[in-house]
Amino acid sequence: MSENRFKIVFDGALLPGVEITTAKLNLADLFKTDVSAIEQLFSGKPVALKRDLSQADAQTYLDALLKTGIDARIEAQQPIELSFTEVHQPAADSASSSSDDESPYSPPRAAVGEALPEFSELKVFSVQGRIGRLRFLAWTLVSLLVAAAIAGVVALSLLTGDHFVVGSLFCIVAVLAYLYVNITITVQRLHDLGWSGWLWFLNLVPLVGSVFPILITVMPGNTGANRYGAPPPPNSTAVKVLSSLWLVLLAVVLIGAISGGLSTLTEEYESSSMSSYESVEPATDEAQSAQPPVDSAQE
Repeated sequence: MSENRFKIVFDGALLPGVEITTAKLNLADLFKTDVSAIEQLFSGKPVALKRDLSQADAQTYLDALLKTGIDARIEAQQPIELSFTEVHQPAADSASSSSDDESPYSPPRAAVGEALPEFSELKVFSVQGRIGRLRFLAWTLVSLLVAAAIAGVVALSLLTGDHFVVGSLFCIVAVLAYLYVNITITVQRLHDLGWSGWLWFLNLVPLVGSVFPILITVMPGNTGANRYGAPPPPNSTAVKVLSSLWLVLLAVVLIGAISGGLSTLTEEYESSSMSSYESVEPATDEAQSAQPPVDSAQE
C-alpha cells in the first residue's frame, strides 16, 4: 500500500492581524519572485501551492508559509487513477490540471485576485508613502520659496513696527510648519530608498548632516514595491521644471560667490597698493628735509 500524499492549499485567507500588503511582500520574498506574480494567488479560489508531499514535508512547507502571514492548510491528496475517458478531455481541462501541478516557486497562473495599487498616493503632509528624486527636489524648492516669502513679509512687518507680537508669533508658526513639511518630504524619500524614516535624525549629526541630504538626493529609489508601499507615480512636467530650477539657483549662487570673491580681491589689491604708495611718499619727503641747507655764498 502506497504512502498517503498531501498538498498545501491556499484560498487567499490571512492570519489575524496580518495586512495583505505585508503577506504579499513576504510571499514574494519567500518564492523569490515579483509581487505582481504573488497577487494572482489572492483570487479567493483554492490554489494548490505544493503537491505530492509526505506528511512531514507538508508540515515543513506549511510552517514556512504560515510565517509569511497567510492561512494555508494541508489537505490529503487523492490517489491518481488513470481512466481512458480522461485521455480525450478538452485541452482546457488538461491545462487547468497542469497548472495545479506547477511548483509554487514559479510565477503563479491562478486567476488574478485583489491587486496592489500600481502607484502610491502622494501625500505632502504625511510620513506615509514614497517620492522619487525629482519630486523630492521639486517639493523642497517649493517649501523653501514659500518659507522665504513668509520670512520676507514677517521681516517687513517687524521693520515697520506694526503688530510686532503678532508678527513674531506668525514667524514661529511658519518656521515650525516648514520644519514639519521638510521632515515629511525627507521621510518619504527615505521610504523610496527602502530605509526607515528615523534616519532623518542623521541630519542633526555633525559632518554627517552635511553629506546625508546630498546622498538621499542622488541615490535612486526602489523600482518596484517595497515594505513602504507601491512606487511613486511618474514625474509630471511641473515636477521636472521645478527640479531643474535647482540648477539655475545653484548657478546663480556660484556666480554670485565668484563675483563677490573677485571684487573682494580687487579691493584688497587696490587698498594694499594705495597704502604702499603712501608709505613711500612721506619717506622721500623726510629724506629731502634731512639734507643740510646749501649756502649759496660758499658755492
